[in-house]
Amino acid sequence: MNMISRRHLLLAGAALAALGAATPALAVDMAELLKPPSLGDMALGADEGAKVTLIEYASATCPHCAAFHNKTWKQLKAEYVDTKKIRFIFREFPTNDAALAAFMIARAAPKESYFPLMDVFFGTLETWAKNPAEGLLNIAKQAGFSQAKFDETLNNEALAKGIMEIRDGGAKFGVDATPTFFLNGGKFTGRDFAEFKAAIDPLL
Repeated sequence: MNMISRRHLLLAGAALAALGAATPALAVDMAELLKPPSLGDMALGADEGAKVTLIEYASATCPHCAAFHNKTWKQLKAEYVDTKKIRFIFREFPTNDAALAAFMIARAAPKESYFPLMDVFFGTLETWAKNPAEGLLNIAKQAGFSQAKFDETLNNEALAKGIMEIRDGGAKFGVDATPTFFLNGGKFTGRDFAEFKAAIDPLL
């Protein structure tokens, strides 16, 4: 069956449905946008208070997100994030149960494994998304999960709720598609590295 088992994600469907169409904010409050969610932010690069902060809301099953991470992200990370010129924050915005499950696995893994797992999810999306239950289990096992830990993770309602709260927060800031970027609080629509470079350099 090409979907996550219902017993694994009893909360997911209800949470996604309950979210509905959240009313987007008319203007983004930078302080509110930067406020970490209850699960904490997954960030790379410069420390808090950086001159430039780039936030991405993405879904683990989004092909457009995968395209960004498999192409633009690598150069952006090397030039601006790894050099600590900017702070990059990745926030989960699951658009279906499989994406929620992927994020739950990434959050349940050791913190240092979070971004490497996201690289795997985006890099192999066309493969694992064909059969999410089997595909995610295989990826989780590579990250050191046992079958028991995998099942326990996907039944963790508190973890699912925390991720959905991040999604809910994004929706309140006007996120209605993935990926959505905020550069120093303003929505940024670029996708190519040159577009990011042109927007970031004047802020440094």
